[in-house]
Amino acid sequence: EVQLQASGGGLVQAGGSLRLACAASGLTDDEYTLGWFRQAPGKEREGISLISRMDSTTYYADSVKGRFTISYDNKKDTVYLQMDNLKPEDTNVYYCAVDHTPPDLELLRLWVTIGPNDFGQGTLVTVSS
Repeated sequence: EVQLQASGGGLVQAGGSLRLACAASGLTDDEYTLGWFRQAPGKEREGISLISRMDSTTYYADSVKGRFTISYDNKKDTVYLQMDNLKPEDTNVYYCAVDHTPPDLELLRLWVTIGPNDFGQGTLVTVSS
């Protein structure tokens, strides 16, 4: 059973930085992709970044490209999301997730409607103006 434990959320001023971490356990070779999405209660899910467990290829939504960086430590089975130059519109609940599909931009779009195969509890990020 895959378990994902996210941490690192908090309150930050606009222009500041935060780093989210997600410790994964129970991963098998079926989980090709790790990533992050964000979703406020009652709002649509937004896939924001993916990384391949095989070769660390990364993908980003346009809304975060150039500001967020995803990385994966395969020794610790931990995926990180470094968030720089944060904006008030980045305020949201952030979730880490896994998928059995190799990552690409289409998978980011599919996470909006279909969602990932599994995800952990969210961590709240609040950016004040």
